[in-house]
Amino acid sequence: MAGRLLIDQASVTLPAGSKTGFVGRNGTGKSTLFRVITGDLSPETGSFSLAKHMKIGQVAQEAPATEEALIDIVLQADKERTALMLEAETVTDPIRIAEIHMRLADIDAHSAESRAASILSGLGFSPEEQRRPASSFSGGWRMRVALAAVLFAQPDLLLLDEPTNYLDLEGVLWLVDYIKRYPHTVVIISHDRDLLNMACTSIIHLDQRKLTFWRGNYDQFERQRLEKLELQGKQHAKQEAHRKHLEAFVDRFRAKASKARQAQSRIKALEKLKPIELYVDSHVQPFTFPDAEKKAASPIIALDSTNIGYEADKPILKNLTLRIDNDDRIALLGSNGNGKSTLAKLIAGRLEAQSGTLTVSPNLKTSFFAQHQLDDLHPEENAIEHVKRLVPDESEAKVRSRVARMGLSTEKMLTPAKDLSGGEKARLLMGLATFHGPNLLILDEPTNHLDIDSREELVHALNSFNGAVILIAHDRHLIEATMERLWLVRDGDVKPFEGDLDDYRNLILSDQRNSGETENSIIDNTPKLSKVELRRQAAQRREALKPLMKKINEFDSLIQKLQKEIQSLTSQLEDPALYEKEPEKVPAINQELSKKKQKLSVTEDSWLELSEEYEAKLNA
Repeated sequence: MAGRLLIDQASVTLPAGSKTGFVGRNGTGKSTLFRVITGDLSPETGSFSLAKHMKIGQVAQEAPATEEALIDIVLQADKERTALMLEAETVTDPIRIAEIHMRLADIDAHSAESRAASILSGLGFSPEEQRRPASSFSGGWRMRVALAAVLFAQPDLLLLDEPTNYLDLEGVLWLVDYIKRYPHTVVIISHDRDLLNMACTSIIHLDQRKLTFWRGNYDQFERQRLEKLELQGKQHAKQEAHRKHLEAFVDRFRAKASKARQAQSRIKALEKLKPIELYVDSHVQPFTFPDAEKKAASPIIALDSTNIGYEADKPILKNLTLRIDNDDRIALLGSNGNGKSTLAKLIAGRLEAQSGTLTVSPNLKTSFFAQHQLDDLHPEENAIEHVKRLVPDESEAKVRSRVARMGLSTEKMLTPAKDLSGGEKARLLMGLATFHGPNLLILDEPTNHLDIDSREELVHALNSFNGAVILIAHDRHLIEATMERLWLVRDGDVKPFEGDLDDYRNLILSDQRNSGETENSIIDNTPKLSKVELRRQAAQRREALKPLMKKINEFDSLIQKLQKEIQSLTSQLEDPALYEKEPEKVPAINQELSKKKQKLSVTEDSWLELSEEYEAKLNA
């Protein structure tokens, strides 16, 4: 790519039916590898192979803004069904007619509209909206239609590149549940830790131009990788000490005839000493939110019988009575279109109340960050010039220091805003928004362009911030790690949500299962369950599956034990002293290493099989 090597001598094999997260820093080549898989790019060396007749599917750039109804766009994604339906309208040969109807039955064509409607509903479209033309929706909503289309087509290999970027939390919760139950292989490029933990049973890590396959979800991958890095560091230090010892002997006795043979032996040992690479994680710049000079008295915001909206006499939120204190950490829940951003704009002072009262604490300074504000950056100006606008009298050195605290490197400080990556623009905009030290920080989807490590730095920054925070986000991990209260924005009202995000997930999935009928009378007759009953049933399933989980944990422990034993045996074989002092042990160590590797492979296969069985039974 533009003369830059992204992936070098990388090999990986995916088990059929696996749900694999594909992770790595932004710009390392993940999306490029997807293009190789789909055939849009050819590898410069090596090969890529798929099982015979395997269908690959990925989300289109956007659903077309046509006059076709959403449900029809999704139905057409099943090319075979569409072709058979068209042929059935004109074919006259009785044998062919029978063949068509048999094939339509085989592919479950009679339930196609019900399945398409269910997917669209899960992604946030009401039955009425599913019948509307695509041209009546914004680009973000049409991206959801494109996602619905590829999910409906059910390819053998489903490639998803940051699928949560255009979803709300409710859509993400549904998608996680859908992927867990998806019957074929899925590979997901994502920086959403919760998605990678809940939906994935393996991880591919792209780093240093190499691909590494790891069993387990993201948290398990991160733990295993850190353990491996720690072990590598110890081995590297041990090897360097051994190297220095050999070099010291050679330097001291090379010229002495009586020690010449021993010196030559050490030189050969040095030549055979295979370096253990010391890997150092690349540094991720932190986020820094300056504290306010004066603390605002509580309540910092109070609403009493307040109506909010954009058109007179058409309020989106009605009769709100709410209070925000100076240490509140509140996440706003509710599907898009219910008024979360509208409430955020009112609190930020960017929208006036239509009726009722809004009381703001004296000295309150509010900062507001939203993704659409990225377009407000001056495209030809660099970060230094943006900051200079806020403090025109400060010296160049102080301005640069301010920019550095936003997490932009010296090189990026001088880069025009139009040439910054999405994550770098987000850092700059967040730094500008919080520049003067707010008492209240309002963040509307702050993570869309941030990788996992940057999101973790955002978690630390929010937890260190001494003011109040209002958060709208589809990143469940960010919400759970930083927020203390949940408000549900729904049906024109805002109320505290009594429960955690697991309770909210159950509520969302229950609502979607119990959604109303479509125009074709597709009805879900599943009885609506209370949150208490859902939790009781989930607890019963977990209790019934305890023996299976015990086996999974046993295999997991065995895998970790075997990995350490393999690493120990490998280290012995890499130690030149073994060949000098005890060469007779080498064949036995090699044989033992081979047995351990074979046992690890069998154990990993068993672990994966049981894990998939557990997930299937838990979500049945």
